[in-house]
Amino acid sequence: MKRPRLAANFVFLLGVLLCLSILLGSMVMMAFDRDAEDPSTQQDQKVSEADMSFELKSNAFSNGQSIPAKYSCIGRNISPGLTWSDPPVGTQSFALIMEDPDAPMGTWVHWVLSNIPVDRRGLEEALPVTGKNVANANGIFVGKNSSGNIGYDGPCPPSGTHRYYFKLYALDIQIGLLPGATREDVLREMDGHILAQAELMGTFSK
Repeated sequence: MKRPRLAANFVFLLGVLLCLSILLGSMVMMAFDRDAEDPSTQQDQKVSEADMSFELKSNAFSNGQSIPAKYSCIGRNISPGLTWSDPPVGTQSFALIMEDPDAPMGTWVHWVLSNIPVDRRGLEEALPVTGKNVANANGIFVGKNSSGNIGYDGPCPPSGTHRYYFKLYALDIQIGLLPGATREDVLREMDGHILAQAELMGTFSK
């Protein structure tokens, strides 16, 4: 008499497991379809892939190495030369931000450039402050740094060793800001328009 009841229980349990398997499979497929259709997810993947082939370098120092003193406040305080690889298709301009995240009062901005022409593949050493007061299609717009200066101010840590990040952005627009814009202004304008980002980090201590 017990065998039919056991068989019935087994069949019932098997049916429950089958239903749970089908439900779980449906949920997985729905999540996959949402990710495939989500433009933000696709954009994140595209930017990540573009970042892998977009590189920023300097002939003055290698990534993670010490920045020579001549580019600092105890030297000539000139900007280092930079070069970069070809950007993604659709790039209309570049923006560059140099910042120190180790500053005592928070991130300290040393250099802000925007509307770097798309045909450029580098910046020469001791870049002159051009396009500072004139909005034109060929000039690089120079922004205001944390010292309140329009131009480049080199590494000048009060103590210890600080990291300095040069961040280059390939944008699908030309930023509609006048020269003298701050880092925050530039970041706000290029939000949603970054095709790729390249980064170079150097260290410095007095």
